Amino acid sequence: MTSVSVKVDGVRYSDDVEPRMLLVQYLREKLGKVGTVVGCDTSNCGACTVHLDGTSVKSCAVLAVQADGAEVTTIEGLSPLGGPLHPVQKAFHEHHGLQCGFCTPGMIMQATCLLAENPDPDEQEVREGLEGNMCRCTGYQNIVAAVRAAGQEMRGATAGTAAVAPPTGAGRAPDRVPATAGAAPSDSSETLEGQRP
Repeated sequence: MTSVSVKVDGVRYSDDVEPRMLLVQYLREKLGKVGTVVGCDTSNCGACTVHLDGTSVKSCAVLAVQADGAEVTTIEGLSPLGGPLHPVQKAFHEHHGLQCGFCTPGMIMQATCLLAENPDPDEQEVREGLEGNMCRCTGYQNIVAAVRAAGQEMRGATAGTAAVAPPTGAGRAPDRVPATAGAAPSDSSETLEGQRP
């Protein structure tokens, strides 16, 4: 066993963990942070994305011991309990950027990092910024619209400006992620380009 001390969602935790325990297992099994989901367990889908010292990481690809001394933010820590939703959470709700919801925590966590780096991304930049996160339900159109709307709100640009235009869907669909139910009719698949782990 190895001792770790990690600040998670603003609270410091000290525990003994097996050296091979993944961060996602530590968050879920030791701390009860079940909003961080296990999707593929191979770092391909991004459902387990959390922030580690302000950077998005796939928690199934990080050992808990690697987070020793670090600060982790999960989907549960993105907004205060009982308080208002984070603008990205609110935008996903308002723009229906989800269907089954399984990928949503990871998408939201990745989107918040994307918007911290680029507060005004265009459609292509959103698609590229989320390329490591997979959704098998939505076709990505509403996710892209939600991220752009959240960026607009976070910039304070919502008052007196036009709404974010819906995505055009001009991106090329990778072979392994087909367009799915929920995507608007189109001649092209509505997925992110270049899916990669």
